[in-house]
Amino acid sequence: MYNKILVTLDATPTDRAIIDHVKALAQITRSRVVLLHVADGWAARMFGREAVSPEISEDKAYLATVQAEFQTAGLVADAELAYGEPAEEIIKWVREKQCDLVAMSTHGHRFVGDLFLGTTSRRVRHSVNVPVLLLKAR
Repeated sequence: MYNKILVTLDATPTDRAIIDHVKALAQITRSRVVLLHVADGWAARMFGREAVSPEISEDKAYLATVQAEFQTAGLVADAELAYGEPAEEIIKWVREKQCDLVAMSTHGHRFVGDLFLGTTSRRVRHSVNVPVLLLKAR
């Protein structure tokens, strides 16, 4: 059903909902998982892959930890760090890497919060041609 699931992570506790859900889904569907975090701090936006900062080091360590969690569960998981504006990078990954499903946690904001904070999931779901699984963080 899903050969490759793109799991977007923002390196916050809200990730736990999507991580747990996708682990179970990937086991059932025998899917490959790509864990993607988009570094969007000043250094990442200015220097891209050449950026060096404590934030980027923390992001890489976080991705490695989550990747190991998937691998321990017997799943094939790749970890990727992108640089720049999150929605744009996620959309680009879906298109370029032939992902079959995008899985994202949402913060569960309401109207006003969505105007300012919920733009990534909204932009992604309206810009890709694959299913988007949105799970509200607990």
